[in-house]
Amino acid sequence: MNYALITGANKGIGYEVAHQLLQAGYFVFLGCRDVDSGQQAQHHLQEAGYDQVQVITLDVTSDQSVQQAVATVRQRTPHLDALVNNAGIPSADLTQHASTIALDDFRVLFETNYFGVVRTTQALLPLLRLAPQPRIVNVSSSLGSLTLQADPSWEYYDIKPVTYCTSKAMVNAWTIFLAYELRATSFKVNAVNPGQTATDFTGHAGHSPVHAAQLIVQYVLLPPDGPTGQFISEDGVSPW
Repeated sequence: MNYALITGANKGIGYEVAHQLLQAGYFVFLGCRDVDSGQQAQHHLQEAGYDQVQVITLDVTSDQSVQQAVATVRQRTPHLDALVNNAGIPSADLTQHASTIALDDFRVLFETNYFGVVRTTQALLPLLRLAPQPRIVNVSSSLGSLTLQADPSWEYYDIKPVTYCTSKAMVNAWTIFLAYELRATSFKVNAVNPGQTATDFTGHAGHSPVHAAQLIVQYVLLPPDGPTGQFISEDGVSPW
């Protein structure tokens, strides 16, 4: 049995990633900050015929919560095959100005979108190291691409929620460094941009969460000769 943990798995892209990994035969841990909504998600999946699923309370901004989640995973399995760092929050203001934004606004976004990724991954690495082909997927965004953000011809050039973009750029950078550190192992570590997706996050604009999840799941299910240390979008490798 392969085991996967997904953060922010109670709805949207995270929920659909869980659904598709269950279809692929994985046991899935639904990492959810709100345990009630997580239990609802688990119930829906079980109603659809998927029993190999367990909700766990997981607030990626809390060291204690993350460590408790690790202990819960250990009770079920001695190893973890895949981690999908999906939990994230948007900038409160899409028209932020780099010259005036408050440092506390950065801290709020970084605590979930960047430090949460690092905190959760580091805590679960001992379990991931025990899997034969461990996979880490960091859900990112094209808004975190420094190359695209500096290109006036890019279609989203004028969309610059500074705190969100910066947090995703940091996730991308950390993905490079972690993949480099693990390059001589069987790990595959990648950042995946699922594109604009119709969730609460985007005001329900974009393609379906089912569609977005397919790309993430593809990188969870990479073969041994698959890429690592890449930033991937639907149309292929994205510029950092």
